[in-house]
Amino acid sequence: MQQAHNIQKQQSKTFDLVITAILIALVFIATFINIKLPIMAKGGLVHLGTAMLFTIAILFGPKKGAIAGAFGMGLFDIFGGWLIWAPITIVARFFQGFIVGKIAYMSGKKGTSMVMNIVAAVASVPVMLAIYYIGEVILYSNWIAPLASIPGDLLQNALGLAIAIPLCAVLKKAPYFKNT
Repeated sequence: MQQAHNIQKQQSKTFDLVITAILIALVFIATFINIKLPIMAKGGLVHLGTAMLFTIAILFGPKKGAIAGAFGMGLFDIFGGWLIWAPITIVARFFQGFIVGKIAYMSGKKGTSMVMNIVAAVASVPVMLAIYYIGEVILYSNWIAPLASIPGDLLQNALGLAIAIPLCAVLKKAPYFKNT
């Protein structure tokens, strides 16, 4: 009996690891669907990675939202030519994914309340903005220049919210998510 339990536990851990890797890959790929903005010398991006981060955090919760957001977008920065941004992105998107998932899963909702999902995504934006702002202050040694990135970041989050909320409403009806 104990051996069967250990095998089942190991299979569950393996399945969880595979799901997490797939979610990281989804954020990574979605971030490549982007538009470069004419902000500062290096520019900024509006991409679908934020929509995927919101979706994952709402569907799978804070842990997977944080990990998928941090590693998916961090890997994009590393392989997409934005290496200097990777540490900032990893921290910002970890906290953003965690906040979205934590709020979406409050009071046993598990991402089923559209209102809580919207609140979750909106509540995560100031944290993400603050982390990127501080990171840019460090990069540029300037308190003013980072302000130019805020409109693009807000647009990116608004687009992510507009895509993720209806997508999650549809996906939550799938048999996999009805049982979670």
